[in-house]
Amino acid sequence: MNNQTNIQFTDTETSRKQLTTELEQKQSQLAQMTPTTPPLERADIQYEISSIMNELKQPGMQEAAWGMTKESFQIYLEAEYWEDAVRCCDLLYQTEQPASIAALGNGLWLAVTYPIDPALSILMLNNLIDDTPDNSDGAAVAAATAHYLADIRLEGEERDSTMFLTLNMLSKVAERHSQVDSQEKFNIWMQRLELNDPNVFLKRLGMVIDAIVGENWWYDRDKLRAKLPVN
Repeated sequence: MNNQTNIQFTDTETSRKQLTTELEQKQSQLAQMTPTTPPLERADIQYEISSIMNELKQPGMQEAAWGMTKESFQIYLEAEYWEDAVRCCDLLYQTEQPASIAALGNGLWLAVTYPIDPALSILMLNNLIDDTPDNSDGAAVAAATAHYLADIRLEGEERDSTMFLTLNMLSKVAERHSQVDSQEKFNIWMQRLELNDPNVFLKRLGMVIDAIVGENWWYDRDKLRAKLPVN
């Protein structure tokens, strides 16, 4: 037992040393950048640095990671790199800072509105589920949305395997929300909460996102909606 503990400790220390070395290398790259460096290149390296800082979790690092990631988010947003902007919101949420829940909401809106990688959208929705009380309908509409996005954004085996996972998400939410423990109860639960109708649960998800973001929106949703294709 002691040997196993020592090995685990050594592995952890080795990993932290590797991360620290990588962080120093990335910080050196950032320091060499100039005002003429393309903004997206700067955003990429700042995101990488922030990810390492958040993983190391040394004093002050998560606060620093927040500031750098927020700058990267703004660069990606202006460039309309929606997927990268959402990744920034996920990292901002992970830093566990005072405005992290607002970051989750901002990222969720983009993740559902734009056809980005479904795995990332589902990750953001799962973050919401984890941050929602067991008896809240918010987790239910988030799980239903994840299942819906897997259905409409994916094809073939990837769609089938992802929908299996999102159905499992729905089942777990149903169990914690209403002690659902059978297929019959699950079907009744889905109907009661209108989770089979995207016109209903997407609207309710929007209300949940509005509630967690409040006045802390980082972009003009009306302007972004106006740029969306009609179909």
